[in-house]
Amino acid sequence: MIEQMLAPRGVAVVGASQNPTKLGYGVARNLVVSGYKGSIHFVNPSGGRLFDLPMHKDLESVPDPVDLAMIIIPAAAVPGALEACGRRGIHSAIIGSGGFRETGPEGLALEQRCLEIARAHDLRLLGPNCIGFLDTHLPIDTTFLPLPGPIQGDIAFLSHSGAICEAVIDWARGQGFGLSRLISLGNQLDLTEAELLPTIVDDPNTQVVAMYLEGVRDGARFVEQARRATRLKPVLAIKVGRSAQGQAAVASHTGALAGRDVAYDAAFRKAGVIRGESTEEVFDWARALAWCRLPEGPRTAVLTNAGGPGAIAADALDAVGLQLATLSEATRAALREFLPKAASVRNPIDMLAAAGPFEYANGLTALLADEGVDSVMVIMAPPPMTTAAGIAGAIIPLIRSSNKPVVVSLMGEEMIANAARIFRQARVPEYRFPERAASALRVLVRRAEQLQTPLGEPEAPGGTDQAAARKVLAAQPSMDHGFLEGQQAAQVLAAYGIQVPETALAVTAEQAEAAARHLAGPVALKVASPDIVHKSDVGGVLLEVMPGEPVRRGFKSIVEAARQAHPEAEVQGVLVQPMAPRGQDVIIGVVRDPQFGPLVMFGSGGIEVEGLRDVAFALAPLSRSEAEELLETTWAGRKLAGFRSLPPADRQAVVEVILRMGQLMVDLPEVAEVEVNPLRVLPEGQGALALDARLRRSV
Repeated sequence: MIEQMLAPRGVAVVGASQNPTKLGYGVARNLVVSGYKGSIHFVNPSGGRLFDLPMHKDLESVPDPVDLAMIIIPAAAVPGALEACGRRGIHSAIIGSGGFRETGPEGLALEQRCLEIARAHDLRLLGPNCIGFLDTHLPIDTTFLPLPGPIQGDIAFLSHSGAICEAVIDWARGQGFGLSRLISLGNQLDLTEAELLPTIVDDPNTQVVAMYLEGVRDGARFVEQARRATRLKPVLAIKVGRSAQGQAAVASHTGALAGRDVAYDAAFRKAGVIRGESTEEVFDWARALAWCRLPEGPRTAVLTNAGGPGAIAADALDAVGLQLATLSEATRAALREFLPKAASVRNPIDMLAAAGPFEYANGLTALLADEGVDSVMVIMAPPPMTTAAGIAGAIIPLIRSSNKPVVVSLMGEEMIANAARIFRQARVPEYRFPERAASALRVLVRRAEQLQTPLGEPEAPGGTDQAAARKVLAAQPSMDHGFLEGQQAAQVLAAYGIQVPETALAVTAEQAEAAARHLAGPVALKVASPDIVHKSDVGGVLLEVMPGEPVRRGFKSIVEAARQAHPEAEVQGVLVQPMAPRGQDVIIGVVRDPQFGPLVMFGSGGIEVEGLRDVAFALAPLSRSEAEELLETTWAGRKLAGFRSLPPADRQAVVEVILRMGQLMVDLPEVAEVEVNPLRVLPEGQGALALDARLRRSV
């Protein structure tokens, strides 16, 4: 049905107008001007003619075929129009009208009424508060945007904002690239980006999908559909709303660091969606992905007519994680044959200001032939002795016939304008400065790596006991904040196969001393209170305490400090644990994001986790490769391999704990968040110990 909406046999414009200042006129005009070959019908109770076509007084009088209604009338009248669509047998409608949820509770109620009608008549809706869609290949244009529309191209654009659509169309024309389809999603009352993605990706005229997102309606479905889509074609996104303002405060480090934007980053990574920092960056990438072959690796050669731009390119490539290719002696010898002696034949290749079409063509030929070069950046400051357009004409055939990607940095504006047009017409991506060209090359490498990396399937670890964990959760009394006392949290972790130290709860100093003597060595003392989450902050932790009088003094010190800091807290006593063996400390936490579900955090542990912010996030359930990636993207994870005086730690034990904590949250929806800080990682092969755990149930 979605494809029927996007490629209808006939369209009825409900609210078509003869008044050129009305949106209904704009929709009618664009539909006619687009060259749409299907049936076009205009509906307006006033009757008359528009663009030499009759204006029908109602939908019932519109002849077949009609697969799609574009509704552009006042919001209050939209439910009646949807009822008419249902009676007429139309199963797709675009609500271009505004005045719905964006206006407040009354508008939201009106939206719900529209959805009820649509469901009753098996009617799919795009919008409301959207501008419709267009397809430059069908062709069809159901929008009311000003003409001219976009150039025919191979980049599809889905947007939550109609104004962004208008700006992108005009900007794309100016930048010389075209669109295949453009879809304005509006309020997403019915159809969402997740539902539309499969159809967009299956479109043979689309090579790249770009999205402007303000949020997603169904996080799990978005990840599922995008994960499939990105294996077929690149999907890029600009997601606005990075601020954590409005995020509900939570008590754990994990919750404090897991803002909504972090969840979107994790969702995009899991789905393979490549996120850009700006709209311009996304379309820079889209052009490169649509027009270039993918490279074999990150080794880049730079060909330029000036030293300064070459130095900028070298820095830019390093900044995005690419590397300057080391040229072979044969390549350097080939370059020396036609370049002046003063030219540099080491990468970046500075051919000097006099370089013209001959030098650029021969230089590019030599670089593309070098087996140590994966891609080439050609930089052209306005040449003083020739024209940039002449150079463009000389190198475009080489670029188009090469199996390696080439991007161009045309530095300047007016003096390189003709060359820019020539490159664009030849579908060679060009950028004003080397930094943007380097970013485009990086996304090509990233896409190649993405396709070379198989999708890891979530791994459910064995040896877990849901029933035992639920028994512990059910046995605890309900509290406003939902936190369990530390010993009970440890029991839940143990049910999921996570090692916890032997722990005794002492309610008196004498019991603490007895527990310490039983453990036969120095101990750790920790306040036992479900109301005190950050124990160290209130003097609630003592380490390396010897049995006997030191334990009794420590017990009293901890209890007094806790009661002084939190007079209202329930202090149940003190936990006594053996001192853990030496190792590296990390933090692992999981919170339940309202949009995407369990969100796992890994990073540097201890009391400074929020200050250090050496953390990474991923959505659960995780594959083993995703857990490994969490380690690779943090210093805490990388130094598990050993660093200076630190011996290697049990990295695989950490991966196992990550998988188990993620699975715990998947299995137990009644848990809102769980955190282990620190997880003491012992030497290789010796495992890891959850030294302190906190767990909060949903309240």
